[in-house]
Amino acid sequence: MPRRSSGAILALAFVALVVLVAWSFSVGRFAVAPADVLRALWAALSGGESGLAKNVEAVVLQVRGPRVLAAIAVGAALASAGAAYQNLFKNPLVSPDILGVSAGCALGAGLAILFGLSIVMIQGLAFAGGIAAVALVMAVGSWVRGRDPILTLILTGVVVGSLFGAGIALVKYLADPYNQLPAITFWLLGSFAGALPKDLAVALPVMLAGIVPLVLLRWRIDLLALSEDEARSLGLDVSKLRIAVIACATLVTASAVAIAGVIGWVGLVIPHAARLLVGAGFARVLPLSLVLGAAFMLAVDTVCRTVSATEIPPGVATAFIGTPVFIVLLAATFRR
Repeated sequence: MPRRSSGAILALAFVALVVLVAWSFSVGRFAVAPADVLRALWAALSGGESGLAKNVEAVVLQVRGPRVLAAIAVGAALASAGAAYQNLFKNPLVSPDILGVSAGCALGAGLAILFGLSIVMIQGLAFAGGIAAVALVMAVGSWVRGRDPILTLILTGVVVGSLFGAGIALVKYLADPYNQLPAITFWLLGSFAGALPKDLAVALPVMLAGIVPLVLLRWRIDLLALSEDEARSLGLDVSKLRIAVIACATLVTASAVAIAGVIGWVGLVIPHAARLLVGAGFARVLPLSLVLGAAFMLAVDTVCRTVSATEIPPGVATAFIGTPVFIVLLAATFRR
């Protein structure tokens, strides 16, 4: 697809994201006019007075602001990680949890809840669990040293994910069924309701630390789609770049799960949609995946908190939405 066409699609996706941000700030149990949203945000950025009622300003800045920012960040993070993993493993069915990241994060958070730790410790252990899972996968993969290193990593990730899944089941079995078990189950379903500015202040820099290298190295990462011999003949250090991609993708995934819990399908469906729109080149897929992932996650979360009196967990909604969408995208891909 021509670059101009790819740029136009990226621009349209960004416009759609801006519209979704305005919509998300405006709707809810306490409706806020778009003009008031802009006034509140401008006052917050400029340090001036908005002239709005205190409750309106509080809803925009303290309630919906962190949630909107968290949904955008998590969607972009999961989509970029999914695009990176799929390009690295040359498999469109790979998602961010292929190396056991999500299972490791879930086990870390479950242990923190089981021991009655604070929300900060829950997020910290969730992040540590994701990193530990990938470290274990990399260690086992290096020890096994199969003929196909990519296939070895995938199979090792499946095994480690199953191991951590068994750990989650054990934690749920040991948890208090009246207090701890509901909290663990709720966290595993994913939610942005508890997103706080202090949490974002810690997680967003970590996400950027993983996303920025992916963006800067996107042209080199594009070469990983070639065979290993071809990539090396072009002067690419395949092993080092592969480790860098895995580290960055794991970092952003663990940060996203630490904020919002386990939310699936975003890292699987969004890169598929991006490739369908702009082609298979990673240098084009990654920027579009970032914007589409942010827009998709924000739209899902907004619908989840407004469609009924009881908030629907985003992790459940993405599964219901992602399954039919993925089938349609898969059919469209193979019919081209």
